[in-house]
This record gives sequence, structure tokens and C-alpha cells, in this order.
Amino acid sequence: MKLAVVGGGSTYTPELIDGFARLRDTLPVEELVLIDPAADRLDLVGGLARRIFAKQGHPGRIVTTADLDAGVEGADAVLLQLRVGGQAARNEDETWPLECGCVGQETTGAGGLAKALRTVPVVLDIAERVRRTNPDAWIIDFTNPVGIVTRALLRAGHKAVGLCNVAIGFQRKFARLLDVAPGEVHLDHVGLNHLSWEFGVRLGGPAGEDVLPRLLAEHGGTIAGDLRMPRQILDRLGVVPSYYLRYFYAHDEVVRELGTKPSRAAEVAAMEKELLEMYGDPALDEKPALLGKRGGAFYSEAAVDLAAALLGGGGSGVQVVNTYNAGTLPFLPDDAVIEVQARVDGTGATPLAVPSPDPMYAGLLAHVTAYEDLALDAALRGGRDRVFKALLAHPLVGQFEYAEALTDRLVAHNREHLAWA
Repeated sequence: MKLAVVGGGSTYTPELIDGFARLRDTLPVEELVLIDPAADRLDLVGGLARRIFAKQGHPGRIVTTADLDAGVEGADAVLLQLRVGGQAARNEDETWPLECGCVGQETTGAGGLAKALRTVPVVLDIAERVRRTNPDAWIIDFTNPVGIVTRALLRAGHKAVGLCNVAIGFQRKFARLLDVAPGEVHLDHVGLNHLSWEFGVRLGGPAGEDVLPRLLAEHGGTIAGDLRMPRQILDRLGVVPSYYLRYFYAHDEVVRELGTKPSRAAEVAAMEKELLEMYGDPALDEKPALLGKRGGAFYSEAAVDLAAALLGGGGSGVQVVNTYNAGTLPFLPDDAVIEVQARVDGTGATPLAVPSPDPMYAGLLAHVTAYEDLALDAALRGGRDRVFKALLAHPLVGQFEYAEALTDRLVAHNREHLAWA
């Protein structure tokens, strides 16, 4: 089995390598290719990756290359974890929206749109090159904004599934609180990527006992604290929102908060510098503890589970992924990309039945889905008017004056990445 990772020079990669090494019985990788144009980073990450495999006795071969076409040739699956423009572009996504009183974030709002506009054309080009080299390869997308990127891939006819670590993070957290094995916890996870709620927490499987009311009663304070939301919100709603809902439920508070401290991108850039120095130590043969603060917790386990199910029938077979709605949420178009539990096998991901969201949640999901339609159109066809319409449609913008000003800033800050600009 051969896997390729586009963006293999990311500081995330040792997390992924550790998962491949530990879970080699689930996913027997014979060759792993790390692809990245940044040769200096790739050398450091690749060296550590080989040492991790060697320490854990993994017999697989790790190859590093800047040649995308050669790297993906013959791959059974290609994992995408790239960041167009790097942390510098992310830093801008997180700062210029604040000038207009709007949240600055890399996956939602104006910053999220900027990232989608930079990313979708690049990902589609990569996917076309994968298809020419190996049309049977699966594409697993971890590149944000996952929902929009996955929808672009699926609409272009690629064999693609989107993956995010929010759901597995909740699963592991709830398992610890309940003192059960993670595999015993099944989530009624419903929504879009980075706009989702846990409507139930079931023990033993999709039809198991719903223990969410007990979780909220016994551990509501802990869960709310991790989400940085008031506990009464969880108690009144009776659900657990993803932490990205804070941008919607406490928008103005978040904007004020973001204006008083360095951007998350600045923090991550400093962390990455330290991590890369660690990766260059020939004595280091395991992922460092600092990587846990970088983000992407449990990404490796989710990726292994998904790849195993797509390629060989291994893994759990049921996982929260991003895939076509196909009637699962009847108030959304069939070709919307939703994030729900799905049955995954060699044919792809088939959503399981999920609780029907009431109007409070369904309305927001429909609103953001409409924005994603417009965002994808802007990413595919370009043009200032399309960018403006997408921003005006986003619930975190929604005003003519803001959309106009944000459009000017988005284009100015991303001109080098937008062919039409």
C-alpha cells in the first residue's frame, strides 16, 4: 500500500507519522511519500518521520520529494494538508477583518473566504494531476475550509472525502469523562464542517443509550470551559456545539478579545520555528510534546481509520466525515457537503440517519450552506462581485458596508494568489 501526503513538510506531519506507526496493523503502509516544495522543512520532517518509523519498528519506506506527479504516482490514497500562502497569509486572514469589526478567523467569515479563494484552485489542480497519474486513488482532504474544498473536489468528479478532527476530539473527551473506551462512544454529530453540534452521545453504537443529558449534568462545567462558552448555554440548548460556534454565539466578544492579543497565526509561527528546530535533532525519534499545542489532536487516528476503511475494509467502518448530503438533511441541497457520521468502505462514505435539527440549527446551517455555494462560485470563477456577494451572504458579515470594505481588503491582501485579480 502506498500513501502520499501533499503538504508533507507541515509541522503536523509527525503526528500523522506517529499514527501510521502505532496503527500499522490497521493500515499496513509499505511506502509513504511526503510531498512539499519547501525542501528545508521537508528534510527536517522527513528525517524525524524515518526515525519515528524505525523506533516503532515499522517496516515501511518513507520518501520525500518536491515532485508532485512522481510522488502521487501509484498512490492508493493522497492526503491533502496544504496551506496556500503559509502562516503569513493566515495571519492576514486573522487580522484585516478586525479592521471592519468582524471576526478574523482562518476558516469562517471573511478570513475563511480568503482561504477558500486561495485554496480551491490549487487543490483542484493537484487533484487533476492525481487523477491523470492514478484515477483510482482516493483523496482525503484535511485542508481547510474542509467543507468547501471537499465540495469542489466532489463536484469535479474526484473520489474524495473530507476529514476534520473536531468530532474525534469530542469522542475522546467524552470517553474520558465517561471512563469508557473511545470506540464505545458514538456521536450524533450533525452540521457542516466547523459548524456542528453533538445532539447525542451514545454508548455502544448508533442505537445505544444517549448519555448526553448525564454528561451535561455531571460535566457541563468542564465541557463549557473547554469551549469557552457559558455553561448555561449548553444547559439551555441541551446540546454540545463545536467551539467554532463561539464565533457565532459570542461574535462581538470574540472580536474584542482578538483585538487585544497576537493572532493565532503569530503564535503558531513561533511554535513552528521551535518545532522545526526540534525536528532537526538527530536524537529525536518521537513526536515532541509541544506538537500537542500546535492543533490537529487525534488527526492521525482519524486519518488512519478513514484510509483503512476506504482502502481495505479495515478501521471502524463508521466515522464522522465530510461528504455529500444526498438527502440526509432534507432542508439542504443534495450536493451540499455536510459533516455527519457515515458508513465508510471501498465505495466511499454514505451518511447515516441523523437527528433532524430544529429550526434554530437548520436555519443557520441553510444560511451558511448558501454562503458556501457563493464562496465556491467565487473560488472557481473569480471576480470582485462574486466575492462581495459571498461576504454579504455570510451571517458573520451580512451588512452592505462591511461586505464592501471586506471585499476591498480581501482582494488587496490576496492579489498574488488570485489569478483574476
